[in-house]
Amino acid sequence: MKKIRQIARLELSLLFYSPIAWLLILVLFMQMALAFMSSIAEIQYLQEFIPITGITERLFTTRIGSDTIPVGIFRTMLGSLYLYTPLITMGIISREMNTGTIRLLYSSPVKLSQMVYGKFLAMICYNLVIVALMGLFILVGALFVQHFDYPYVLVALLASFLLMSAYSAIGIFMSSLTTYQVIAAIGTFAVLAFMNYIGKFGQGLDFVRDLTFSLSMPSRAERMVEGLLTSRDVIYYLVISGIFLGFTIVRLELARASQSIAQQALRYGLVLTSGLAIAYVSSRQPMIAYYDATANKANTIVKATQDILKQMGDEPVEMTEYINIMDQSYEHGAPVNRIPAIARWEPYLRFKSNIKLNWVYYNSSFDAKAFAERAKALEVDTADFLTPEEIRKQADLSGEDERLVIQLKYKGKKTFLRTFFDGGFWAKEAETAAALKRLLVTPPKIVFATDGYQRNVDKVGDKDYKQFFNVKPSRESLINLGFDIDSVSIENEEIPNGIATLVIGDPKVAFSSTALARLQKYIEAGGNLLIAGEPGKQIVMNPLLNLLGINMLNGTLVQRSRDYSYGIVTPGFTQAAVDMSPLLKVPYEDKSIVSMPGAAALNAANKGIFEVRPVLVTDAKKSWIKSGTFVLDSAALVFDAKNGDQQGAFPATLMLTRKLNQKEQRIIVSGDADFMSNKELVRGNMATANNVFALSLFKWFANEQFPIDMTKIESIDNKLELSDAGLRTLKIGYYGVIPGAILLMGWVLLARRKRK
Repeated sequence: MKKIRQIARLELSLLFYSPIAWLLILVLFMQMALAFMSSIAEIQYLQEFIPITGITERLFTTRIGSDTIPVGIFRTMLGSLYLYTPLITMGIISREMNTGTIRLLYSSPVKLSQMVYGKFLAMICYNLVIVALMGLFILVGALFVQHFDYPYVLVALLASFLLMSAYSAIGIFMSSLTTYQVIAAIGTFAVLAFMNYIGKFGQGLDFVRDLTFSLSMPSRAERMVEGLLTSRDVIYYLVISGIFLGFTIVRLELARASQSIAQQALRYGLVLTSGLAIAYVSSRQPMIAYYDATANKANTIVKATQDILKQMGDEPVEMTEYINIMDQSYEHGAPVNRIPAIARWEPYLRFKSNIKLNWVYYNSSFDAKAFAERAKALEVDTADFLTPEEIRKQADLSGEDERLVIQLKYKGKKTFLRTFFDGGFWAKEAETAAALKRLLVTPPKIVFATDGYQRNVDKVGDKDYKQFFNVKPSRESLINLGFDIDSVSIENEEIPNGIATLVIGDPKVAFSSTALARLQKYIEAGGNLLIAGEPGKQIVMNPLLNLLGINMLNGTLVQRSRDYSYGIVTPGFTQAAVDMSPLLKVPYEDKSIVSMPGAAALNAANKGIFEVRPVLVTDAKKSWIKSGTFVLDSAALVFDAKNGDQQGAFPATLMLTRKLNQKEQRIIVSGDADFMSNKELVRGNMATANNVFALSLFKWFANEQFPIDMTKIESIDNKLELSDAGLRTLKIGYYGVIPGAILLMGWVLLARRKRK
């Protein structure tokens, strides 16, 4: 070890007596300073107008830049670090070969391996100098970012160091291949550029894809820069460094003793095989150790999802992605995108390593000519696709519109995980966790009454309900958040048992005695219920509501407004809403509203068997019950007590509960049926909480099982405590003082060398 340190010390003296080393350090520092100061200036300016969250990420590691905030400096540097190494390593061994001093080393007591390790140690020290300069930017974050996320940035710094060290090992090997330093530099540039971009080649072929991705170096550092440290990636960079150092030792030994080509190939092969074996074993899922360095655990699935995977135990989960070549969604699932597909499942594989991933390609068309033309256009082999008959034997995809869909299978149970029309396309954690949990429990079923008793859950009309409940390519629809959607004709059949809730939306005709009897039986048995009515239909609603001990008051709720129709009422949340669902705490505290175009007031007519609490209440100062008939688009409405108008705060939605058979029966009654309609959920001219309110209702009906709670730890590094004067001082330091100090140190050392 002593000899290795001596060689390293000598090599370092040669490095820092070279103007190239100082020039590269200066250029690298200025590149980082320009990116960093631009970013910090923009954040300092923007936070005066809008809230800025996750400042640590924005300054150092953010992936996506904008016109205002550039990409984080560590991510910026990943793409250019390979430009600096070749000029440093080009002479590290070729210089010895060119001057002939390599012959002295052959005959000295110093082993070739010690020489190689000593030179590599010198490069590590040089890299540490660069890391120290990078640390000057971290110092700015530590001083001026409130609640600075230290571990996150330190892992990104480690990624840069490991990447530079691997580049150094490659540069040392290339330097050993020639006596010409320029050729060594060009060769190193070529190899590093090759390993930077090789991951993009051959992605359509399984074997080639895996091989090229395994050789892609920056992609692994990118995961670390995002704050996810894994043993697999650390070992990979150590293995790459070891392989090329081993190649260098073999190269120097072969230069000293002549051997056959077969013997040379064998020795190189042994080094390569040993390294790849270590990398392969360390990349197996059960062998990988993870550390999420981000304060908000941005790279880790939430605890609720972790618990679902834990409950699955040791039984495997099978994921099968069905990709139809005839659909436009094919390109997302094409083999060329397999690596990102695997990466999407890694957060789940981290907690359950026996998720088996499969991809099945099929053709849905019976038109052989159309299929052939499509395959030719995509340049794929038609033999790789199942026929329509073959795919039907394997899976029932009839209800999925031939789109790309994922089927999950666990202990014989199956469920679909869909893809969506929005820009994200793929299922996110909320939908994935819901699909996984459906394999563990009986999914909650929402049943809609038919006949004359409902808005339609299968139509996209303004007043219907399909968008929120039953659109398969929409990630916000409850069908993709764990629920099953069904319907029942109360006139012709009994209401099923064990459902999450029965929905009666805007009944338009009076209930028959048979229907009322079945509804009374369902209520007495403890069934959950959501009843949503409309003003003017009190005669239809009250026979049912009377079974619950409440009634709908005569008249229509109206609300005074400068901008909107008086018929649009915007009740606010009560404390009962928060007690019903924690999701409504923020809307309650922010005094958010729910829009109800056309609503009736509700009243607890008598003290019945239910505990009745108002969830939404109108504003007494600007709303009242308008009696009789009126026209909204004529003169502005006025309060008329003589005509029976009533001023006050009236419940627009009531929550009814009672304990029955060791469970809580849950009922919601609304004086408006539009609050969760297709039109009202996308209202753009008013800030409303209709979506979160509707979601909270059905989460309550599902006993909080679905949708899965996706609450993440919030970022706390949300303030940059830097004044304009401070920013100017930083710019002087990082644009002038520090670069000047680097130049001065380099000049002093070079002057000393010249005097000696």
